[in-house]
Amino acid sequence: MEKIVILTGAGISAESGLGTFRDEGGLWSQHRIEDVATPEGFARNPALVHEFYNARRIQAAKARPNAAHEALARLQKDFHGKVTLVTQNVDSLHEAAGAQGVIHMHGTLAGALCASCGHRWPAPPEMMVGEPCTACTAPAARPDVVWFGEMPYFMDEIYDHLAEATLFAAIGTSGQVYPAAAFVYEAQSSGARTVELNLDPSSGASSFDNVILGPATETVPRWVEGLLSRR
Repeated sequence: MEKIVILTGAGISAESGLGTFRDEGGLWSQHRIEDVATPEGFARNPALVHEFYNARRIQAAKARPNAAHEALARLQKDFHGKVTLVTQNVDSLHEAAGAQGVIHMHGTLAGALCASCGHRWPAPPEMMVGEPCTACTAPAARPDVVWFGEMPYFMDEIYDHLAEATLFAAIGTSGQVYPAAAFVYEAQSSGARTVELNLDPSSGASSFDNVILGPATETVPRWVEGLLSRR
């Protein structure tokens, strides 16, 4: 049975109004990564970090899935084999489009995490400094997102999927953040064909068998249509 493993990054949500690291004028351009996306930054200034992620959470809640998200949900539903979605994104746009079982390797804005006991629960729209854990009551609530310097979630599960893939696709990723940037090599070592779909070539584009360039809302539906028409 054919199995497609798809990795998505910020580029697939950009056309839904959620900016990437490199967008000018967006949330990320107003802060240093070290200040808002590292454990050290949270320890130095938790109020700033909560303010940043509260803004991202509000922004993400207003966003709607675009044609690329919808196409991948359709692929997962109609493909004759299996389709596994792995995302670096912390939004829920894949699920909003109808995708099932999405693996959020960098966590999700919709979640809260206790830095003390590790308990997880749904995040309120706004999180505050000293917010208590709903399990141990420690004033240690933080966004349930993976920051730079932390290990992504579900890595063993992801590598198992990559080992079973017959086709690996990376969509809207920069190819600069590891371990995700190495997924193409993991898939190739198991014999999978590989394709990158991106607005511009990523730093690892030369490692893929095929590269398709253009806006995700145009390239992804066309690519999905091609896969489904092969049945």
